[in-house]
Formats: sequence, C-alpha cells, structure tokens
Amino acid sequence: MKTALMGLALATTALTGTAQAAELRMSWWGGDSRHLATQEALKVCGEKHGHTIKPEFTGWQGHFEKVATQIAGRTEADIMQINWPWLPIFSARGDGFADLESLDALDLSQWTPEQLEAGRRNGVLNGLPVSTTGRLFVFNETTYEKAGLELPTTWEDLLAAGPIFQEKLGDAYYPFEGIALDGTLLVTLYGTQKTGKPLIDPETNEILWSVEELADAITFYQSLVDNHVIQPWKDVLAAGNLPIHENPKWANGEIAGSYQWDSTYFKISDPIQEGQSLAYTGIIDQQGEKTEGVYRKASMVFSISANSDNPEAAAEVLNCLLNEPEGIAAMGSSRGVPASKAALDALTESGELSPEQIEAQKLVIEAEGPAIHPYMEHPDVRSAMEDNLELFAYGEIDAETAADEMIYAIQEALDDIKS
Repeated sequence: MKTALMGLALATTALTGTAQAAELRMSWWGGDSRHLATQEALKVCGEKHGHTIKPEFTGWQGHFEKVATQIAGRTEADIMQINWPWLPIFSARGDGFADLESLDALDLSQWTPEQLEAGRRNGVLNGLPVSTTGRLFVFNETTYEKAGLELPTTWEDLLAAGPIFQEKLGDAYYPFEGIALDGTLLVTLYGTQKTGKPLIDPETNEILWSVEELADAITFYQSLVDNHVIQPWKDVLAAGNLPIHENPKWANGEIAGSYQWDSTYFKISDPIQEGQSLAYTGIIDQQGEKTEGVYRKASMVFSISANSDNPEAAAEVLNCLLNEPEGIAAMGSSRGVPASKAALDALTESGELSPEQIEAQKLVIEAEGPAIHPYMEHPDVRSAMEDNLELFAYGEIDAETAADEMIYAIQEALDDIKS
C-alpha cells in the first residue's frame, strides 16, 4: 500500500518548489525503521523541491547532549526533531528556533489550534507536532470477564474490583498496576480531575495545587493499594520492577489494567498470551470531577533552526515530510499516528495505520483536560514526584509530608530551570 501511494504521488506532483535549491541538514533520533523511513522521505522530498538534505541520525542515548552542544555553537541542523519537553530548555523566550508562522511553505491548516499551541514558546510557533500522544486506561477484557466484571468506567468501579479479583481469582490477581512514573501520573490524573487544574500552570510556571490538594490525591493512591487494586510498591520492586511489557503477570493476565500511552498499544499487547484481549477505554471518571484530566502532549516536534541560511527551503522540505503525499508515504507510521490531518487521512486510507491505533488516537484527541506543561517531563520534576511517592508507599512519610516535599522540590526545580 505504502509503495503504491508513494508511486502515485511521485507521478502526479511537480518536481521543484518555490525556494532556491539549497543544501540542508536534518537531525533526529530513533531506531532503524525510523532511520530508513526518514532517509527515504528526505530523498523524495529533496527531489521534488530541488534540495539536497544531509541526514544526521542517532539513537536516543546522548541525542539531547548532541543537540544542546550544536545549538550552543550555532552549528545545529536546519531541520531538527526535538523532544517536546526540550522546547522550554532551548527556547525559553521563543527565539531559540525559527518562527514557523513566518514561513510561507508550511501549510499549518493541517493542525488544530490546540496542536499548534503545544509547539509555541512565548507565543512563537517553534515546533510542529509530529504526533500527539496521551495516556489512556487499558484493560485485559479476558481477566475481567473471568472475574465477572465489566470494564471500569469510574474510580469507584476500579476500587470495587480489587476485592472481587482477590476473592474470585486469588491473591495474585490485580485489576490494575501503577508504581514509579505510572503511579505519579495516576496521582496527577486524580488531582487534575478533582481540582480542574494542572499541577504546573503552563502559562505562568507556577504550582497551582495546594499541599492539601496534592495530599488528597496521594491518599487516594493509597486507597488503590489498600483495596487490592494495585500491588504494593515494595512487592513490585521485590519481583524485579519489570516494565509492563516484560512482566509475566501482565502477559498471563494476573495484572489486568494499566495507564499507558496510546502509542504503546502493540508494545503492551504483543506479549499478551493467546486467547486474551486488551481494550483501551479512554479516561475513567470520578464523581463531581471538573475535567477528564487527559494527559495529552506532542510526542515530538519538528523545528527549523533560527540560524538556518535557508529557512524557506527547510520549510518546503518540512511541509513535504508532514503534509505532502511523497513525504507521508515514505515516513509512514515511523513516528506513530501523525498529527497532520493530511498525513492521518492518507495513512488511514492506505491501511498503514491499524484500527487499534486509530481508535486509541481518537480517544486521546477527543478527551478533555487542561494543557500540560513541558516541565512535567523534566527529570528533576519527575524525580520530585517519584522519590517522595515511593517514600510514602514504603510508609516512611505520611501523605501531607510527601505532598509538602514534592511541592518544595518541584518549586526548587522550576527555580533552577528559570535561572
């Protein structure tokens, strides 16, 4: 399908663009499949618009440091794949990358205003979201059926499922899982739903939750443990703290639910034993919630260097990669479900995207919630949440102390970032 789509595109499009022929560079990270797809896309887009693009690719490890060094020395590539949380690091005032709205070659109508907002810094469009991802609830339908339960739609349903799993299936079975990062995101989700506010305001960089509000969310997390909904933190660590897709308890259905990125569907579904089935269900709710609280973000963005000698040529290539048939066909789903409507429509029609991917993405896009601050992904902020939640889970501090320590450490991290 992808080959046919590319062939049709090459046969029906012009060979050159409007910018003068240029020699460009593009940098990205990824695995072999992404490297091959992107190089092919650069080849066909370069041929179409009359530009030559040198590929510069690495694995994930060390890529941030490489880009940081290049930007500091003004030697960065013309087009760059940038991790979304890096935007405020490299462009705190919006001048670290080119203003994409000033470049005529980009068809920005293929993104929603909300998607474009994710790529803005200080009001300047610094990055085009390549794909949008979000956290969804995923359940093992087979195990829930064995327990005689419908899949949960509310936190109350999930709390009630714990004792039933224990009684009907045994102590080894749990309706859900969540420690470390997953645990902190459950705390964040519950608190966001209840307060209607993100933990960190993306506009002002201020912490919006009080200690009491955060402590309430932490206390709710403990209720999941107390009701046999999730395994205690120490038990998971004692068993090796395996990622979910490597955990035999997930593969055999003893753990029957998780809170995962929609983009990880095949990663977490492939290990499931034959005869079992998974289902993404969107966000489960709580009574009186002020928002669904979806944790949705741009998985990555494409940016153009503020120091590029040929920004319009770079924009032509970037538009081809994301919006034009040649680039869309070559790139395929190497970066997940595309954010560009043109790419999404083309890959859906060609069969490149699976029904499961499309349905999960639909749930993410349609869910409601306040904007997420990129700083929520900052290592120091994540550490502040995880370290103190773990101390709480081990009983070394109470919920109020954990909340107070989290807020103090997050504020300290924010101050360091801003300075």
